[in-house]
Amino acid sequence: MSMSLRFEIFTADLDSVVTFYTQVLGFTLARDERAAPIGYVALDRDGVHLGAAHRDDPVDRSARRPPTGIELVLEVDDLEAEHNRVLASGWPIEGAPQDRPWGLTDFRILDPAGHYLRITNRSAA
Repeated sequence: MSMSLRFEIFTADLDSVVTFYTQVLGFTLARDERAAPIGYVALDRDGVHLGAAHRDDPVDRSARRPPTGIELVLEVDDLEAEHNRVLASGWPIEGAPQDRPWGLTDFRILDPAGHYLRITNRSAA
């Protein structure tokens, strides 16, 4: 059986999320309900599906699991091309791609809602 990834984030600024994921990471806006009473957007790229819902108030971390943030790992076929895409957009990167002890190479960025993204090459396994 195959598997894909779908995740949802909550943010006070849907416009910045749409701009970041489409212009910096190359996602496509699949559904745009920013004008709805509770704004929502859906973005897609290959097998990754991101939903973002508008929330003015911060999420109550004591009511959520995990109670703190997560690291989202996006695996790509061409890490250099992804790095160049982000550089060309002008989005801040937390450093050049680095070889990691576990055998992968990656670089890291924060999306406009503060989510930590690790963009990495696919495992050779």
